[in-house]
Amino acid sequence: MTKGQRERLIALCVELEERQCLDFVASLLEAKEDPLAIIEACETGMREVGERYTEGEYFISGLIMAGEIFREVLALVQPAMENVRGGKARGRVLLGTAEGDIHDIGKSIVAVALRSHGFTVDDLGVNVAPETFATRALELKPDIVGISGLLTTSYDSMRETVEALRSKVSPRYRPLPVIIGGGTLSEDVRHYVGADYCVRDALAGVRICERIAAS
Repeated sequence: MTKGQRERLIALCVELEERQCLDFVASLLEAKEDPLAIIEACETGMREVGERYTEGEYFISGLIMAGEIFREVLALVQPAMENVRGGKARGRVLLGTAEGDIHDIGKSIVAVALRSHGFTVDDLGVNVAPETFATRALELKPDIVGISGLLTTSYDSMRETVEALRSKVSPRYRPLPVIIGGGTLSEDVRHYVGADYCVRDALAGVRICERIAAS
């Protein structure tokens, strides 16, 4: 992808030009451009949308629309990603938004991005209790658990979830890597929660999952 193409794709995402963005992505895929580069450019645009929301330029409707555009882009890109990796499964990830938090967009984008990169994803939804995480982890035996959260009030629930996974799953199964994700998270939060990794965007989470799967 040329610099000009990348800048155009980012701009279409930032301006929430859904139809033009999807048509442009389709043309890039037809031209055999790198699907990962397409995803990375779109995610850059999504981050700028988030910044505009923080600055008061966009409202919550803009965030929701940006999330829908990104989901549609990932759906277009997924077949190309499967061709690149040969359709081989890379591991299983259990995802959910922590109890007390009903934010869904970021988690859903991560789920689609992981599937686009060859992972099997079990999405528990939002407001997921620590016991539910632990019970489902015992049933599904994932390779990785991802806990999403945007509200500061979800940090205690994340911590309880990690404790439940450590006490009930790891001794019976194996040490289970836990990733927490959300735009407000930091290394301080990761340390408080007791998770192994902390990410603030979808592709960063995918890359960590890839490293874990390859280890």
